[in-house]
Amino acid sequence: MKKQIKTGPIMAALLVAGFVGLFSETSLNIALGELSQIFDVNVTTIQWLATGYFLTLGIFVPVTGILMQKFTTRQMFIASISLSIIGTILAAVAPAFGLLLAGRIIQAAGLAINLPLTQNVIFTIFPPNKRGGAMGIMGLVMLAGPALGPTLAGLILDTMSWHWIFWVTIPFLLFSFIFGYVYLPNVNEIRKVSIDVLSVILSTIGFGGIVYGVSVAGDFGWSSPAVYGTIIIGLIALIIFGIRQTTMENPMLNLKAFKYPLFVLGVIMSFITFFNMLSMLVILPMYMQMALLVTAFTAGLILLPGSLLNCLLAPIIGRLFDKYGPRAIITPGTILVAAGYAFYSQFGTDTAIWMVVVTHIVMMLGIGAVLASVQTNTLNSLPKQYYPDGIAITQTIQQVAGAIGIAIMVSILTSKQSSYLATVSNDLTQAAASGTSLVFTVGFILAIINFVLSLFLKKPNH
Repeated sequence: MKKQIKTGPIMAALLVAGFVGLFSETSLNIALGELSQIFDVNVTTIQWLATGYFLTLGIFVPVTGILMQKFTTRQMFIASISLSIIGTILAAVAPAFGLLLAGRIIQAAGLAINLPLTQNVIFTIFPPNKRGGAMGIMGLVMLAGPALGPTLAGLILDTMSWHWIFWVTIPFLLFSFIFGYVYLPNVNEIRKVSIDVLSVILSTIGFGGIVYGVSVAGDFGWSSPAVYGTIIIGLIALIIFGIRQTTMENPMLNLKAFKYPLFVLGVIMSFITFFNMLSMLVILPMYMQMALLVTAFTAGLILLPGSLLNCLLAPIIGRLFDKYGPRAIITPGTILVAAGYAFYSQFGTDTAIWMVVVTHIVMMLGIGAVLASVQTNTLNSLPKQYYPDGIAITQTIQQVAGAIGIAIMVSILTSKQSSYLATVSNDLTQAAASGTSLVFTVGFILAIINFVLSLFLKKPNH
């Protein structure tokens, strides 16, 4: 069987689809201002085009863990690409905001199947000593998609209408569908698992409540009952969900993975990394547009060198991980990330563009070293039968971390801006700079915690 598996075309099919999904995750960020005018909705409502995407990922990824045991790899792949194509076409032709949001949610459901499926296939078709390299390439895609989204979307918006942000991805999805249909084998073992409806409802209320509560906090304020009420309901639902999983014979998410200390450590580091990275990808363009007064497309271009360098180095970092083990790669990475945040927190309205470019390069090098390596080490610490559960847990936590990170950091930014305008001066650019400085100080503290955690990492010994 192993001889017939063509790893190249399989990886191409899965990763192109993943890239399109992750590109779609951030590509609309730059167009949100324009779309709120076109559809005549306010800033908080338009933000749901981004938050709704993450929320769907947070809700669907845990369900994918059990679906991967119930359906074949090929069935899951075809479902994933079909959802992505339907969602993209619906968003591209959407005449009203509601339909555009619906298209985004269907797109995100496709990506929610693709991400765990890709990791599961990599961990099945590659031996342990090759996984770091393969996960490095997946890490490249996971970073290139969201990082290139704003640059390419800025270029599309400057030359064509916003609809093309969606239309441009259709040929890539069709390529992925054809390659996957031809080359992708069924690599998973099908088990007779029944989907526990109560578990699905509890995880949806749990993750949904927390992400929703945090997302509307910037608008309603943290003391609003709508905010803390939904967060508390979400936490209670998650606790009940967790207790239920430990008492079921065939749980939806097998929490036994948390018995392995290296897995727990990796999950915490992944949470911090995604919380920081995805919020930075939203806040940094805001800082450049509001405090440095550059255009959307220029902001995208400023972020390009760091993103491209990261893409080039991701496979090399993966191979170094296979050769030297986790601590040799991850600890230096966390130091670079912390250094990046230390510089960011000092930025003001008169910061030179080249400083932003250089700091972003340092930051992205650090994130590149941490991201895929932490994921690989986290999953390597589990026995094989826990891979689908481990993947579902880590992917869920990453998407939820991203959604919560964006919401909390945007909320910190807006409240600091408001207090600056109220108490210091009514200079909008200075207010934006002081808000982003506070956000990046918070990011710096989290980056330091990640550095300390990385010192406890080691190679799993089974």
